[in-house]
Amino acid sequence: MFSRKVLMQRLAQAGFDFTSSIAEQALLSSTLRPIIMRELEKRLLSQIEALADPARPRQVTQDKIDLARALIRSAERALARKQISRHVLHRLLEVFLKNTVLDADDSARVATEEFIKKHGTNPPVTMVISPTKICNLKCIGCYAACSPGNAETLDWETFNRVVDDAKRQWGLRFITISGGEPLAYRSNGYDLIDFVKRHHNCFFQMYTNGTLIDERMAERIAEAGNLIPNISVEGFEERTDERRGKGTFQRILKAMENLRKVGVPYGISLTATCHNAEEILSDEFIDFFFNEQQVVYAWLFQYMPIGRSYTLDLLPRPEQRVWMWKRTWQIVREKQIMIADFWNCGTASDGCIAGLRSSGYMYIDWNGKMMPCVFVPYSAGNIKEIYQNGGTLDDIYDVPYFRAIREWQAEYGLSKRRPEEHGNWLVPCSLRDHYDVGRRLIDMYKPEPEDENAAEALQDGQYYEGMLAYDEELYKLFDPIWQEVYLKSGPSGPIEDKK
Repeated sequence: MFSRKVLMQRLAQAGFDFTSSIAEQALLSSTLRPIIMRELEKRLLSQIEALADPARPRQVTQDKIDLARALIRSAERALARKQISRHVLHRLLEVFLKNTVLDADDSARVATEEFIKKHGTNPPVTMVISPTKICNLKCIGCYAACSPGNAETLDWETFNRVVDDAKRQWGLRFITISGGEPLAYRSNGYDLIDFVKRHHNCFFQMYTNGTLIDERMAERIAEAGNLIPNISVEGFEERTDERRGKGTFQRILKAMENLRKVGVPYGISLTATCHNAEEILSDEFIDFFFNEQQVVYAWLFQYMPIGRSYTLDLLPRPEQRVWMWKRTWQIVREKQIMIADFWNCGTASDGCIAGLRSSGYMYIDWNGKMMPCVFVPYSAGNIKEIYQNGGTLDDIYDVPYFRAIREWQAEYGLSKRRPEEHGNWLVPCSLRDHYDVGRRLIDMYKPEPEDENAAEALQDGQYYEGMLAYDEELYKLFDPIWQEVYLKSGPSGPIEDKK
């Protein structure tokens, strides 16, 4: 083991190579870690500023900087608490930081260059795959309508080929796994841990209910080192058990304990409804999970009226959504906790990321159906059929439905040359926040509904009128905020360092 002085000298000589074994040792040192993390933070934030499009409002760039800083500080806390094992840290640096964040994988760079030559734009940065609809729970309002009785599962060969294609054709090294319950996946005698170990040069996050993470499963996740769980919670015990079944909350806490014991960091996945929005963003909730339970980060999904027993009654009310916007950014900026709401933090992603847009994603379900988004259950193609006809994953990129979604994204904000021309990225979703747009594209291109729930929604007149009315109320509240906070901030330029 090197001395601290020698470690710093070696790291400086290597130009602060954050993926080197020297950096790995330094990150495990309580004395050197803050120096390394500040250097990483400085470089990451400088890169965000350098890449800032002058056509974007300045506050958009500030949002990205604040969220990135919160992510760095969240990771630093996890290292300080010694909740990341040396092996998992090595995989995080070697696979996630090097291959995904720093884009240092040569084959991925070549794939990106070829994609740009072919399509004239950067490739997506991830994809979501739900390899099975099987789930050991039957949650109220599940967006995918999963339950123990479902049997649909993506076969092992297709599952692997999709990721192989994504790596080879799009340069993807970061994949999101959803469900169903991912840990219930079985095909050809293999499970999800076998899958992520096979794709050792990729990093994976999975959305899981957590109840199958016993001590042995936690050990296997730690051994793989390239899979991070996002565990779903609805609030405290009463709220979580109300939606997910009695005893689920305590099983979640046990799963977190099992992961801590083996040094696997984890996040939480929050579904905000009109009933729990205030609870999941309360000081008590944040303190319990991020301090006591040592959660590293959170993804927040506002309830989407799709899936099993879809209803507009659970949507966060427009005024709640404004409160959530304020509260989420308060947590990010004041508590330095990485919590991202895929709607209210739309400024950090330049709006909607669906439909394979540059730096965006797409979704493939257990039957091979290919959809623009997890929450837009309308399929423009099936990867199994594409493979049977001699095609590849890349064949989905230019299908008319996906292309039309990207054209709307560009028209709404991505192609604008002045901040004041932008559409409002605080209401970014083409289906939930702009139901007239999403529905028009569905009616025009006629993608196949994923299931009977998605088909029924298209025939529901009350649903249609209710969505349009909801959107109108959103605009009344969020358009003035967009004008005052974002457009009046001017174009992107030098950013004030708001630490």
